[in-house]
Amino acid sequence: MKMKKFFIAICFVVLSGLKAGAQGNNYVQDYTKFDNLALTPPMGWNSWNKFACNINEKLIREIADVMVSSGMRDAGYEYINLDDCWHGDRDSLGFIQPDPERFPSGMKALADYIHSKGLKMGLYSDAGSQTCGGRPGSRGYEFQDALTYAKWGVDYLKYDWCNTEGLKAEGAYKSIAAALKKAGRPMVLSICEWGNDEPWKWGPAVGHLWRTTGDIFNCFDCVEDHGTWKSFGVMQILDKQKGLRQYAGPGHWNDPDMLEVGNGMLVNEDRAHFAMWAMIAAPLIAGNDLRSMSKETIGILTNREVIAVNQDSLGVQGFQYSVKDKLETWFKPLKDGSWAVCFLNRNDSAQEVNFDWTKEVVQDSLSKRDLDSRAGGYKLRNLWTKKELGTTKRPLKAMVPSHDVLMLRLSRN
Repeated sequence: MKMKKFFIAICFVVLSGLKAGAQGNNYVQDYTKFDNLALTPPMGWNSWNKFACNINEKLIREIADVMVSSGMRDAGYEYINLDDCWHGDRDSLGFIQPDPERFPSGMKALADYIHSKGLKMGLYSDAGSQTCGGRPGSRGYEFQDALTYAKWGVDYLKYDWCNTEGLKAEGAYKSIAAALKKAGRPMVLSICEWGNDEPWKWGPAVGHLWRTTGDIFNCFDCVEDHGTWKSFGVMQILDKQKGLRQYAGPGHWNDPDMLEVGNGMLVNEDRAHFAMWAMIAAPLIAGNDLRSMSKETIGILTNREVIAVNQDSLGVQGFQYSVKDKLETWFKPLKDGSWAVCFLNRNDSAQEVNFDWTKEVVQDSLSKRDLDSRAGGYKLRNLWTKKELGTTKRPLKAMVPSHDVLMLRLSRN
């Protein structure tokens, strides 16, 4: 009898192994599902900048509703991302549960609601033992958490870097990336390592986007010192992108953090912020309260011509061409042979643009594209006023208000 039980046990182990192997082969085939994620910079909304830990399922459902009714979904926004503090405790088997008071219907029901709106759902976790907000992190539970997220129907994971004592960033992010693939549901992986370990060098082989800096906050040009860490204004974040454009492209993006449009800056500053994030092919993740947006905020966030620059399939990050008296000139080559041009005024007073297209030959060694008006003219279109501004046969003369932009698309005649 003992021998019979032993034989049955051995058969069970072997069959289990065969089944696991078969599943493993299926997973290998399924890995191709991950190849076409984030071919353009992700667009969506995240809860942290406006609400921090004060989130619940009612709020998230309302945000999803407004993303549709405001026109944001139709403009290209698709992810509704819950940031920190959605977590409850782990159950007796170690599986993470949502906070039962804030999310009484559960995450599967919330994901189903978001999906019913034609949108996708994102969640937040952390490579450490605890999240930045003190909730359970994924350290040691990577594969369980990935399986749980897949079961819930999650489409995007922002993975933070708090409480990670002793961990190496590249290895930790490879662990969660492997876990997500084993779970079998394609998810965008947002590496939120703050740029400390140069994630742009190893991130393209691990995730789909990686934070290049510390946290942004709703100030155009300033730094907020918290003692042990700092938050950065829009211009400070922009400056930190220097030297990184060669690492970005379809499926892997530099992430200068979420948008602060609609969170308290002046309208012109919001416009400049959005324009520059479009120029540098940054993820467009809104961080405001969509339920109380002004017409100006909606107009900025849903400007399809500016969004088209960001979402251009060539996937080349724009670059700074020149600077004079805090007036910066930026260029971005586009798939159809067009160019986006942005004049950014960082001054406290208006500045004049005087740009002679026939005397400037713009060369981009990264994309191997040249903008040479002498070889053929371009039509100019103002992407904010939606007006034509003539051609490159004549010099461009215009005034750019303080903390504002003049953004153009140059198309062949």
